[in-house]
Amino acid sequence: MGLSSDPHFQKLEQWYKSKAGNLNMRDMFDADKDRFSKFSTTLETDDGDILLDYSKNLVNEEVMRMLLAMAKSRGVEEARDKMFSGEKINFTEGRAVLHIALRNRSNTPINVDGQDVMPEVNRVLDKMKAFCHKVRSGEWKGFSGKAITDVGPLMVTEALKPYSKGGPNVWFVSNIDGTHMTKTLAQLNAETTLFIIASKTFTTQETITNAESARDWFLQTANDQSAVAKHFVALSTNAPKVQAFGIDTNNMFEFWDWVGGRYSLWSAIGLSIALHIGFENFEQLLAGAHWMGDMESNGKYITKDGARVNYHTGPIVWGEPGTNGQHAFYQLIHQGTRMIPADFLIPAQTQHPIRDSLHHKVFQGNKPSNSIVFKKLSPFMLGALVVELGKQLAKAIEPELRDSSEVHTHDSSTNGLINFLKKNSA
Repeated sequence: MGLSSDPHFQKLEQWYKSKAGNLNMRDMFDADKDRFSKFSTTLETDDGDILLDYSKNLVNEEVMRMLLAMAKSRGVEEARDKMFSGEKINFTEGRAVLHIALRNRSNTPINVDGQDVMPEVNRVLDKMKAFCHKVRSGEWKGFSGKAITDVGPLMVTEALKPYSKGGPNVWFVSNIDGTHMTKTLAQLNAETTLFIIASKTFTTQETITNAESARDWFLQTANDQSAVAKHFVALSTNAPKVQAFGIDTNNMFEFWDWVGGRYSLWSAIGLSIALHIGFENFEQLLAGAHWMGDMESNGKYITKDGARVNYHTGPIVWGEPGTNGQHAFYQLIHQGTRMIPADFLIPAQTQHPIRDSLHHKVFQGNKPSNSIVFKKLSPFMLGALVVELGKQLAKAIEPELRDSSEVHTHDSSTNGLINFLKKNSA
């Protein structure tokens, strides 16, 4: 049965058409002083609490009941259980979807076609660990005898830069645009650079084109084809192609056809992350993801039965840190004609203290948003969040952040967020 034919969907749609226009966030907060406690939840993780405040959405208890009923009707729980048990829920390719195995820190057996995949997952992780130790300790030498200082998934290495002490600098080139490659190579020293070529088949045009350009640049300095083996490693499953390129297959790190692209940072594709922040922190990243155990969705326009959908299938997800996007899309969200829900991720403790950690007032105007607040952005916390994942200063709120007393002077959501930040900022 298609979604638009589901009675639960039809009920929700009728409710939306008849009543949604009357939902006003300020009125709902005024009418229910406990709205924050009803529409928020705190997750107690091994690395501090995560507060999810979804009270600033245009929903009430009746809508939430209808949404949950529809999720059950659509088989969300059943699909989740099938994924965890190794069933081939990727129906377009006939494959299991087992990114959860990559971060399965409990080592509970996970079977595909009757075979436990965990021994292979752990073998590659152990291989990554040993390799990271060699590179970060300086044991791994380049062709001239010098240690590696540069290697070249971007978001994670940027977010966890405070944890990179002792690791090499990381550079990324994924676009086939030759200008990006040229500018990147101009900043590197061939004697101290390690290239990580990430391609499952080792035949992807843009990846191999960039890899060949990097090899040609490297050989201009090394002048020895055999030196490629000391400066290039592969994240791939195609050993013959890797070997033909000049890479020692002992330095090939495998991943599997049940690893989807959007989940690949948990696999050998995350080698650059592990090199940058250290393998122990990479394991914490996996632990946070394992703890959260979330499920993502593609939002394709064709159902698993092959029918074209007649509704919107999913949101577009993007973002920027701090005020970087204020001239690109903040005003569109704040003052534009489209209803664009927004999520705010807020650490109570900053990695970079500056000017008393000024806090900004976010949105007004009945625009839906979620606030996800956590103690500190650690590898564990980022792992959990990845899985789950104005110009006017708040003059009245800023002074209230400076002492430890509880605040009760705002709407219940603002009070709850301020008090969570106070509790976790020390």
